[in-house]
Amino acid sequence: MSNPSNASSHPELDKSFIEQQRGKLEALLKALLGDEQRLTDEVRAEGELHGNEAREFEDDAQNMAQREVDQAKRNVHDLRIIAIERALEKIRQDTYGLSDESGKPISKARLESTPEAIYTIDEERLREARG
Repeated sequence: MSNPSNASSHPELDKSFIEQQRGKLEALLKALLGDEQRLTDEVRAEGELHGNEAREFEDDAQNMAQREVDQAKRNVHDLRIIAIERALEKIRQDTYGLSDESGKPISKARLESTPEAIYTIDEERLREARG
């Protein structure tokens, strides 16, 4: 079931392109979720391996720095997972390729490079500038 307003609002996006994007989004989601699990498993294994050992201050500092890097990765992954899930939802709603903010079409080139894009490039830049 297609939404005629989506087709007329964004004529660049045909059914074939949207299905291709769905496949990309599902693969990205699977990879990111797998990476999240890998990070969790590594932290658990490190704790099990060295949990009761005496540690040096430098070891603690290195471990803390690595945990901060891992947490930053998780934060980025979490935001991307949310965007991917939203893009998949937009495909189901026949609104993929239209901005969540303005309803304007997102360029096909942007969607090809960033399939989870839910804002136009200008809207994304403004959002990043606001923090």
